[in-house]
Amino acid sequence: MDTQLGSFAFADLYQNSLSLVQCQKIADTHDTPVRVYFAQALEQAAQYTLSIPHPYGLTVRFAMKANPLKGILQLFNSMGIEIDASSQYEVRRALSAGISASHIQLTAQEWPREDSVLKEFYQQGVILNPCSLTQLRRFAQLFPGTEVGFRVNPGLGSGGTNRTNTGGPGSSFGIWHQALPEVVEIIRAANLRLTRLHSHIGSGSDVAVWEHCADLTLDVAARLLSAIPEATNTLKVVNLGGGYKIARMADEKHTDLHQAFTSIEAKLRAFAATYGPKLKLEIEPGTFLVAHSGILLCRVQDFSDTGEEGYKFLKIDAGMTELIRPSLYGAQHSISLVPCNSRKINSHEDYVIVGHCCESGDIFTPARGAPEELATRALPQAEIGDFVLIGGAGAYAEGFSVIGYNSFPTPAALLIQAGGEMNLIKRRGATQQASEGEV
Repeated sequence: MDTQLGSFAFADLYQNSLSLVQCQKIADTHDTPVRVYFAQALEQAAQYTLSIPHPYGLTVRFAMKANPLKGILQLFNSMGIEIDASSQYEVRRALSAGISASHIQLTAQEWPREDSVLKEFYQQGVILNPCSLTQLRRFAQLFPGTEVGFRVNPGLGSGGTNRTNTGGPGSSFGIWHQALPEVVEIIRAANLRLTRLHSHIGSGSDVAVWEHCADLTLDVAARLLSAIPEATNTLKVVNLGGGYKIARMADEKHTDLHQAFTSIEAKLRAFAATYGPKLKLEIEPGTFLVAHSGILLCRVQDFSDTGEEGYKFLKIDAGMTELIRPSLYGAQHSISLVPCNSRKINSHEDYVIVGHCCESGDIFTPARGAPEELATRALPQAEIGDFVLIGGAGAYAEGFSVIGYNSFPTPAALLIQAGGEMNLIKRRGATQQASEGEV
């Protein structure tokens, strides 16, 4: 086993771990498409993340938007991983999964409209993390004289596309670092005690970017301590967010968390020596914890051929309704084929792999770096009924899809234990699900 979790070797191990017998058993019981998760992959990713260097304590929060399934939340909770929630509804979902309110932090673009909901969360112990001046003012009005933290936009962003960049001047996430005088004014007026500082810049694999993000965030902390000297005795936590890229394809690079946080550990020690507070580190990985734990198991259902100047299309019984990342921003996923019979494979074909939606953008093989263009993948010559395994599908698939489009049902989800036991953690949705709520 490659201990550098997030490497392609780790991904490939689980992507190709289903035999024809297992594929057939799963399909016969739960139909296809179906999501398959591996408990051992989740546990190993969690153990690796919990072991990163830290000088004064560490809290790992799972960014549950990456995969909100109850079975996964509970597995991480049993290992000591807490929750990063991005909406009031994720807070409710985590609570219903049995997660302690004090282990949930709400950092959201949209806060609940009702003050009563915020008060309920606060009284239960949910950590409210304002990420705009409006949210901070509202917190100050509702909870004067209490402890507070907030999300800052430190002026730097990172991401493969603008859609995965959550920092810098082109991002609305967090309070812009030049607005710190207003932050200080709000904190002082409401007699709040600054205890936490949060930042999150997007996604990427460059260790130097994460180190620079830490520098910028700690610089913000230093500026706050200068403006609020009493915070030297109250500031306890710095949260550097998530977005740590994993390699879904053989030629991609994953984030080496141990390398990045060895340097950041030294930065936290230097900050303590200069300013006093020994800041506990928090991080919020999502993709890094779950991406390689999941595959999308589907079947070949048809073909199309547009001639010598066109393409050979392989049509599967899944699509943007189950995995939207390729259609949305050209994301690349590993794809393999498991023949449905014992035939001898004599040749390979270059296929454009497309989904089942009546939508020209429903493709699984967009060109790298050019999402609107088509690319092919070489697979064994396929037949209708063959199984197709799409790897790296544990993150931003379960809760990030075009649910209800063409009224396709939502797929079932299984969690396979280390010993091979298959546990159903989500039932297949009804075809009529998209019409729920109609009157």
